[in-house]
Amino acid sequence: MSERSSASAGLPANVVVFERGWLSSNNVLFLGRDETALVDTGYSTHAEQTLALVESALADRPLDLILNTHLHSDHCGGNAALQARYPKARTEVPPGEAGFVRRWDERGLSFAATGQTCPRFQLTGLLQPGTERLLGDLAWQVHAAPGHDPHSVILFEPVSRTLISADALWENGFGVAFPELSGEPSFGEMAATLDLIATLAPRQVIPGHGSVFGDVDKSLSIARRRLDGLRRDPVKHARHAIKVLMKFKLLEMQSVGIEQWEGWLRGTPYLSTIHARFFGDVALNQLTGDIFGELVAAGAASVDHSFVRNV
Repeated sequence: MSERSSASAGLPANVVVFERGWLSSNNVLFLGRDETALVDTGYSTHAEQTLALVESALADRPLDLILNTHLHSDHCGGNAALQARYPKARTEVPPGEAGFVRRWDERGLSFAATGQTCPRFQLTGLLQPGTERLLGDLAWQVHAAPGHDPHSVILFEPVSRTLISADALWENGFGVAFPELSGEPSFGEMAATLDLIATLAPRQVIPGHGSVFGDVDKSLSIARRRLDGLRRDPVKHARHAIKVLMKFKLLEMQSVGIEQWEGWLRGTPYLSTIHARFFGDVALNQLTGDIFGELVAAGAASVDHSFVRNV
C-alpha cells in the first residue's frame, strides 16, 4: 500500500490518490473548500488502513461524501467503516444496484457469488450517469462504463482532463468482463467504453488498480488488443477469471486449511457458473486443481500436507 500525492502525479491540487495494493482498489480523496469526498473505499479487510489514510489526509476535517464507481467488494468494502467513523457522510452509488443495497441482497450484489465479503452499508443517493458532481471544487462528469460491471461509472474532469477509470482501463489492461462469464454479453460494451475513453481524450488516468498514468493512447491500444484476444478465446478469459477469484481469496485468507479451501471452491457460486458454462467436460475439482497448480508454478501460492498459502 502506498500514497501517491497529487503533485507528483500532475493531478489537480486538491486531489489525493491512495494507491493501494491488492485486495483494495485505489481511493481518490477530494479536498474541496466546502466539502470533502472519497471515491471508492477498498476491501473490508483493509478498512483499518483506509480509515488511517483518510483521517491523516483530512486532518480535522470530516468526510462529507462517499462515492463508489461500482459495487465490487474491493471498491466498496470500506464503506461501512467510513460511515461509522463519519456518520454524517452521504453515500452515492450507481443506480443499477441501489435496490440491492437498500434491502441488502447479497445474491443480487456480487459478494455471495464471488465468495467475498462486504459489510452492510447504507446509501443516501445515486451516482447517476449523465450528471456532474462537484468534487474538489471542480465539476466531474459521470459517464456510464459497462463491460467489467454492467453498472460501473467513470468520472472525468475536462479542464485538467483527468479520468477516474475504475476497472474500465488500467495501464496494462482492464478488469475481468464478469457479465460475459455468466452469459450476459459484455465484450461489446467493454469496447464501447474504451471508445468513450478515447473520445474523452484524458491527459492522465487514475485507475482502479495501479499507478496514475499518462500515456493513455498506449494503454488503450494494449486494452483493445487484449479485448480482441478474449473475444477470439472466451475460454481463456473464463480460466483467467477463475484464477483471479482464487488468488483474491488467497490474498484475503493468506493461509487456509486444505479442507476449508476446497469447501470454498465448491461453495462459491460464480466458480460453479463459470465451470458449467465453459468447462462442463472437466470436474470442478480437477479444473480448480489445475489452475491452483499454475499459481504454485508462478510462485503465487504454495501448499503443504494440510495448508494452502498465499505467496
